[in-house]
Amino acid sequence: MYSRILLTLLVIALIAIIFFAGRRLYLRSQGVRRRLQMSAIFTNITHELLTPLSVISASVDKLRDTEPEYSHEYDLMQFNIQRMVRLLQQILETSKSEAGQLRLLVSQGDVMKYIRETAECLEPLILKKEMKFSINCQPESMMGWIDTDKLDKIIYNLLSNAAKYGREGGHVSIDAVTNDTFNEIIIKVSDDGEGIPPKQMKNLFKRFHDGDYRQHQTIGTGLGLSLTQDLVILNRGTIDCKSEVGKGTVFTVTLPIYKDAFAPDQIDEQNKIDLNIPKNAIIDFNTIIPDVNAEPEETTEEDGYKLLVVEDNLELLMLMQQLLKSTYRVYIARNGKEALKIIKEKELDLIISDVMMPEMDGLELTRTIKSDPNYNHLPIILLTAKTQEEDIKEALQNGADEYLKKPFRLGDLKLRIDNIIENRKRMQTELSQMTEEEVVNTIASTPSPDEIFVNQALELVHAHIEDESYDREALAADMGASASTLYNKLRSITGMHVSAFIRDVRMKEAKRLAMENPKLRVSDLAYSVGFHDPRYFATCFKKHFGTQPKEFLESLQREEPEK
Repeated sequence: MYSRILLTLLVIALIAIIFFAGRRLYLRSQGVRRRLQMSAIFTNITHELLTPLSVISASVDKLRDTEPEYSHEYDLMQFNIQRMVRLLQQILETSKSEAGQLRLLVSQGDVMKYIRETAECLEPLILKKEMKFSINCQPESMMGWIDTDKLDKIIYNLLSNAAKYGREGGHVSIDAVTNDTFNEIIIKVSDDGEGIPPKQMKNLFKRFHDGDYRQHQTIGTGLGLSLTQDLVILNRGTIDCKSEVGKGTVFTVTLPIYKDAFAPDQIDEQNKIDLNIPKNAIIDFNTIIPDVNAEPEETTEEDGYKLLVVEDNLELLMLMQQLLKSTYRVYIARNGKEALKIIKEKELDLIISDVMMPEMDGLELTRTIKSDPNYNHLPIILLTAKTQEEDIKEALQNGADEYLKKPFRLGDLKLRIDNIIENRKRMQTELSQMTEEEVVNTIASTPSPDEIFVNQALELVHAHIEDESYDREALAADMGASASTLYNKLRSITGMHVSAFIRDVRMKEAKRLAMENPKLRVSDLAYSVGFHDPRYFATCFKKHFGTQPKEFLESLQREEPEK
């Protein structure tokens, strides 16, 4: 009897344990799933925020070129873009960690100088409300141990709050001093605004406390002061607020700056804080920005290089088109599907594409292009907000030729474009100086489909060498390819567009005929290679070989008796 009761109780207990353990595992799996979902959300949010930053950065570049006298303001803009990117990347990293895993890592450096330079970044925000802004650091220079990332957020949140809630035309100040033993810094951020009512003071540091930002005609999330308090506590410091309605508010933060205040794993001995070195590779503060809007050399439409820019953000797309069109002919598309249609219709030299797009993203577009023998030679530069090593590796594995992180400077993008184009120009120069036999031998060192393609094109041009009307459309039709495919293939293999390729063949044939018969008249030589205007032929010949055809024939005639 008792054994049955005991057995029943054991079974019930076992079922209860299994139930609660199963429920716990289920909730844990749901938590993991939610964290993964949040990670994806944060990734997308970061992408959406980094794209307008690219627009702002590129706009500043353009303004600097047109109105260079405001260099200080441009520097402040670019420096703040750099800071925003650093904050967004921090969000991306935090989303991949469990909540509460904030890590402190202090380095040695000039604490006062860092506080001053960080505060100066917010000067435009404060001056916009016609407030006076003062920064006072005593002493002006003081070595100590700080986590610059955490201190940056603390100062930013306190000063931006002062700017939000201070009165227009008022005064905002930040004062940083050391204690008597020089092992702590005391930072005070003050404003002479309306102050905080006593009933709100008790909720001041609570998450999502809105601070009546609507009546101040500003925006807020209720996260700033809560995060600031968390960061101060992480730094083993204290934060205090004193406010009087109608007179203003003072936030006081005290932080230790001596090495022994931190655990060994929180100390970075190797990397000292160097304020002369940019902390982010996105933009170099106080550097000369390349002239991306310089007038291009005059070229015919045929000679100009043609780019396709693929970007789903319309503002960034139009801005990139505007800034690049001074040097290149630029086509645009909003997603991968639109891009593929343009690729099949237009003659292109290079593709620049965002990664995260609707319809078809940049990676799928790259895979599609690189798997098509008609277009796999087209170079592709990918632009993306994803910055992890695995993201870069994935882009390169899918066939991207270059990878540029958002926000990027237009000069960096233009440099990559120019490098690809310069390689093609070098190839074109080298091939133009070779005989046809040498060209064929050079092409033969590349994969056989390219060799067959170029040999077929050479044979067709030679078969119509006397036909002046034999142009790129005729050659494309005979090759059984679209005009854009023919252009793209020849440009990739030889560095020349179609008309230049045909002209190159005609010029080399003219030189060969001249060497065979130096007594030919220039007009006969022109007619024999498809030129009905001897003067235009002479211009092309000189451009190609550096000498007039008449002079070349005469030099050959002078050499004849010596043979």
